[in-house]
Amino acid sequence: MTVRAVLFDVDFTLAKPGPALGPEGYVRAGRQHGLTLDPSQFDAAREAALEHLERHPELDHDDEIWFAFTERIVLGMGGTQPASYACAVDITRGWELHENFELYEDTASVLDELRRAGLKIGLLTNSSRDVHAFAIHHGLHVDAAVGSFHHGKTKPHESIFRAVLELLDVEPDDAVMVGDTIEDDIEGAHALGMRAILVDRLGRHPEYEGRLDDLYGLPAALGLQGPSA
Repeated sequence: MTVRAVLFDVDFTLAKPGPALGPEGYVRAGRQHGLTLDPSQFDAAREAALEHLERHPELDHDDEIWFAFTERIVLGMGGTQPASYACAVDITRGWELHENFELYEDTASVLDELRRAGLKIGLLTNSSRDVHAFAIHHGLHVDAAVGSFHHGKTKPHESIFRAVLELLDVEPDDAVMVGDTIEDDIEGAHALGMRAILVDRLGRHPEYEGRLDDLYGLPAALGLQGPSA
């Protein structure tokens, strides 16, 4: 198989939310809205919110979905309505700020290795973030970047994948998608005939054959023989 380009999801694949978007960040945001939130309930509240996370029926980008998702976390941490909604909006808007994210330790080195191997790199994400500006902020050299806010559709809609592929000037057969979500990243890519690789940093899918725990195994999974391949 010839690989000319690698498409990457961003959140929980290349980068993770920093403290401002974690338990203590929720506590601080809650305090600004007169709420006392319990940071020990964050993980359980987020897992419960994920179970109720809904998609737009047409896969349109819709910030209200994420406001509702975040409000469920706030409520699960002890928040109360109506202040919980305004608090959730403030927290969700924090996901638009590049400085609220940290690259995983393997991200820059592996992307550099892929570039040395002559591969094009594209980013695509379901977020309101300006993903091109995000890449610049974090020093990532990429060839194309598309976010659902500006594109209008979210993964797994085929159009957002095709938008990146067109910018990279490659066909689906010549590209590989790398992401952490089976439905959005893996199945979305497969629907276009792309190969896809699951990076399961959080260990959510131990049953998935061929998954990677991090990016260090990606060059080998792509068939590269080393930094100069």
